Amino acid sequence: MTTLAKRRNRNRQLSPFRSRLMSPWENRLFPSSLDDFQNLFKFDDVFNGDFLEDDSLMPSMNVKEHKNDFEIEFAAPGFNKKDFEVTIDGNVLNVEGKKSDEKEEKEENYTCKEFSYKSFKRSSTLPESIDLNQEVKAAYKDGILKINLEKKPEAKKLSTKKVVKIA
Repeated sequence: MTTLAKRRNRNRQLSPFRSRLMSPWENRLFPSSLDDFQNLFKFDDVFNGDFLEDDSLMPSMNVKEHKNDFEIEFAAPGFNKKDFEVTIDGNVLNVEGKKSDEKEEKEENYTCKEFSYKSFKRSSTLPESIDLNQEVKAAYKDGILKINLEKKPEAKKLSTKKVVKIA
């Protein structure tokens, strides 16, 4: 079997879009049979994996450790201070944001009604070095929610930074 023939056979086996693979000797832009259409769109694949989950609304999170505290930042533009709920349950930090917006325009010949709803919830297990008896400070400014969590006094004295040499 020639190299080109081997490559064409491998492409047909691996690709669900096999009929759309073109070579100089083929000029098919559309699938040639109903089986090819079924391979393009498998209905069961829609409900597997993360197809229905939208991570675009999940805010990015940064965690910074300082000598005396931890600073956690959430990038959540478009929200207001009142849209957030920050709770600590045991040693789990929960940050939830909910925002809804509704707009209606009425004129003589038409009515336009638009609405949107955004929400997210992120949970993180807190390290044991956090002093849950201290006040937790949170502020929202310029699309960034900042949460400061104080460390326990004994954790402030210990230096956990260790330099590792790369071989």
